[in-house]
Amino acid sequence: MSKQVGRIDTLFVHETNDDYLVVVQRDGERVFRAVLELQETNAGPRPAKFRVKRGSNEEPRDPSQFVELARRAERIRISQQTSKARRDEFREMLDGYQLDALVVRTCRYCASNGRYSPITEDTAIKADNEYICPDCAKRELERELDFSGTGAMTQAAQERLESLLLETQDLGRISNLLKGGLDPDLTKFDTVSATTDDIDLVSTSTLDLHPALQSMVENRFETLLPVQSLAVENGLFDERDQLVVSATATGKTLVGELAGVNRALNGDGKMLFLVPLVALANQKHEDFEERYGDHLNVTIRVGASRINDDGNRFDPNADIIVGTYEGIDHALRTGKDLGDIATVVIDEVHTLKEGERGHRLDGMISRLKHYCETREKQRNSYDGAQWVYLSATVGNPEMLAQKLRATLIEFEERPVPIERHVTFADGREKPDIINKLVRREFDTKSSKGYRGQTIVFTNSRRRCHEIARKLEYDAAPYHAGLDYGRRKKVERMFGNQDLAAVVTTAALAAGVDFPASQVVFDTLAMGIEWLSVQEFEQMLGRAGRPDYHDKGTVYLLVEPDCSYHNSMEMTEDEVAFKLLKGEMEDVMTVYDESAAAEETLANVIVAGKKAKRLNDRMIGDVPTKHAVGKLLEWEFIDGFDPTPLGQAVCRHFLAPKDAFRILDGIRQGLSPYELVAEMELAEDDL
Repeated sequence: MSKQVGRIDTLFVHETNDDYLVVVQRDGERVFRAVLELQETNAGPRPAKFRVKRGSNEEPRDPSQFVELARRAERIRISQQTSKARRDEFREMLDGYQLDALVVRTCRYCASNGRYSPITEDTAIKADNEYICPDCAKRELERELDFSGTGAMTQAAQERLESLLLETQDLGRISNLLKGGLDPDLTKFDTVSATTDDIDLVSTSTLDLHPALQSMVENRFETLLPVQSLAVENGLFDERDQLVVSATATGKTLVGELAGVNRALNGDGKMLFLVPLVALANQKHEDFEERYGDHLNVTIRVGASRINDDGNRFDPNADIIVGTYEGIDHALRTGKDLGDIATVVIDEVHTLKEGERGHRLDGMISRLKHYCETREKQRNSYDGAQWVYLSATVGNPEMLAQKLRATLIEFEERPVPIERHVTFADGREKPDIINKLVRREFDTKSSKGYRGQTIVFTNSRRRCHEIARKLEYDAAPYHAGLDYGRRKKVERMFGNQDLAAVVTTAALAAGVDFPASQVVFDTLAMGIEWLSVQEFEQMLGRAGRPDYHDKGTVYLLVEPDCSYHNSMEMTEDEVAFKLLKGEMEDVMTVYDESAAAEETLANVIVAGKKAKRLNDRMIGDVPTKHAVGKLLEWEFIDGFDPTPLGQAVCRHFLAPKDAFRILDGIRQGLSPYELVAEMELAEDDL
């Protein structure tokens, strides 16, 4: 045995039943383990039996070999978990051979499995009423995950939990987190600090605006906010096109508003204020009507309808037209006269990078510029339009400004700090967790006297109602399926602090003005697609307003190993850490064959032979020659004239595949209802 073992670093002893487990270690590695039995003799306790473990077998050895091993060992250690009586017995035995041992704090799990694993105050992990080593704690955590049914976790999520485990040194607290516990010290991922840039603020009294607007602005503000001041200093009122890039709630909307309303009041032409969603258009229409209705006519244009949700008829001669991208684009595609346009404000211009909506916005901007240029040539009294593009933070602001031929106004201030939290839960547990968060937030008040209110983002209308029903405090669902009056009622109640929370679809409320202190992500999906970093940043930016709150709070409720559609390649826990750590995406419109054909067709209808010129100045690279070839092949155009089929396809914003599906259905004699059902089923199969 001595020749086989040689030098011994540590001989470790741990009580097991009526025996002692002996571990022999050299260079930090276990050489072997054995079982030692002692017997009482006239000289005191002495080795009686010594068995070396080989797998599941035990090989008897002469008890004197244990004494030889003990003499060769540089140190002998007894586990703290060994009872005091057995420790005293073992030490008395060693005294008979003039040997000594120290009692050490060790991991019981390791000791029971024949491993020597000393632990210190810095490494011990509390597990129930004892302390174990980090490696065993991690294994116990993995067993907890398997037992809880939380599902397989990605490496990033598991590393997050293991990091918290080592930080807190308490397995029970991490287990509680997996059961929906909301210990803020554990859920907190980071804090995005409030930042303020040193900007010389413009006094509103120095603005040379139309008297009516000047009076309104001075009554509302003594100075402009930093991003507004930057825009004014960089030519906003000199009709310079601008791309204004700034975080949510920093006041960038007023930049476009001031430019457009001032020019409208001065008789230079109307303002178009364009947004991606009907709900946003309705809200902005109401705001403008209330603020400027005594001085200017305000109307709204959404979709192809001549009647709006509130029953008002679209007035193309109004001084301010609030519209959706598609609403104005439909007017362009069908040859409507929009009058003299002095200012075009494109809100949420980062929509350019989105799939279907992106290329349509890109095309609409090009077509609207063509409309303004054509009108300028026809009317000597019209000087064209000023363009103001508004966006939350984007990855390529300089390039985007260059593509849009606009002056970049970039301001990165965050008015209040935002705490970002992550916790893990399955879909059934999430409503209960949301309820706790909403209740806790509403029960607190900021130093400014406002109760905490919550926006809950989820990915379906049904889920909005499901969560809202389960909240103890007053809450309301909010989505595009509600009528206009109901949505406005929810907005007013939230503004009056009569609601603790609104539960809304991610697609709708990203831009709706709810002054919330807390944002909760029930899911990280928008419909059947994961949120982008851009969308996520904008949505979490709804948490915390400088005039209301001391800070914003954001919670991500993450279901490990979960996705919401078979087309989703990543899982929710993967997406969570990508969003929290991710770089902001570049805003760029990408054209496939279908998108290129759709926008080229619209440009042919609007501009005829000048369609290539419209294509060439779009943000994305449009393969015009190929697109024209396809339009001819599909008989959407004849030369540079649209066919009746092409006009119908364009007017209804149909992608080519949808147009062909409808044509096939008509040839098969399907009813309109059957056609719609066929198309819905086809979409579900994607």
